[in-house]
Amino acid sequence: MAEREQENQTEVTEFHLTGFVGLGDLQVPLFCLFLLIYLVTMAGNILIILLVVIDPHLHTPMYFFLGNLSYLETCYSSNILPMMLANLLYGGWRTISVTGCLMQHYFFGLLAASECCLLAAMSYDRYVAICKPLHYTILMNNRVCLQLIAGSWINGLFIMSIVLYLMCQLKFCGPSEINHLFCELNPILKLACSDTYLIELITILISVACILPPFFLTLASYIYIISNIMRMASVNGRKRAFSTCSSHLMVVSIFYGTIMVVYVLPKTDGLREINKVLSLFYTILTPLFNPLIYSLRNREVKEAHRRVVAKLFKFEKN
Repeated sequence: MAEREQENQTEVTEFHLTGFVGLGDLQVPLFCLFLLIYLVTMAGNILIILLVVIDPHLHTPMYFFLGNLSYLETCYSSNILPMMLANLLYGGWRTISVTGCLMQHYFFGLLAASECCLLAAMSYDRYVAICKPLHYTILMNNRVCLQLIAGSWINGLFIMSIVLYLMCQLKFCGPSEINHLFCELNPILKLACSDTYLIELITILISVACILPPFFLTLASYIYIISNIMRMASVNGRKRAFSTCSSHLMVVSIFYGTIMVVYVLPKTDGLREINKVLSLFYTILTPLFNPLIYSLRNREVKEAHRRVVAKLFKFEKN
């Protein structure tokens, strides 16, 4: 009987994102704020990519990883923020097809999984640079860097392809309202009228396998880095060593800190609104903070920017 009733239900083909419903007069200020964040995020990350490509002084493993991180964050923001801006324009009631929603979550998960691995690779790079400086050019040659970057993207593609395949097997019969700011897994699964036990189990196992190893590798790298820095006799040496990894440590702390706060909190209705607000940190603010942290705190990036600007002015005068 239950199977017959499910067959008689009309299958949902569209979802409604209701994350911004009920904001009233705050819609326009929030739209302007998110638009500004998007423009600054895109400009900052694209600037870093251009500097890494153009300036020969930045053709090192550290900045090769940084350029890839900026490219990843550019894709990340473009996957999430345009939909949020459209949501605000339509008064917090934005329609998205089921296929479009699944694809948004696919790219969101792909980029998040790739970023976990990329941040771990960047922490390993800093570990080798500070703890094994004499072997740095051997351990972090071009081939190794390319393998680490390719492995980060392949890992995200493989993991999210499994998740997407399982999500495509789901049936949605109503309701169609997603009470979130974008298409995230848990709100989508709540709308499914087919059994979600298998996909929930597999996504938990995949998340643990995807997040914990890079996190513990990053944590172990910085434990070794900090202990090595503390053993340095020279105060100036400690300052120089710490300055090379402090920017990356800030990015890692923001990324993992916000994700863990969101996913460690229990999935209760009372915390749903809090989770929506906290999700803004790792979807919007982390891509914004990355270029600001690296451009404002990194001396080499600022010097590269000055050199490129000077070359442009010299070219215009000629």
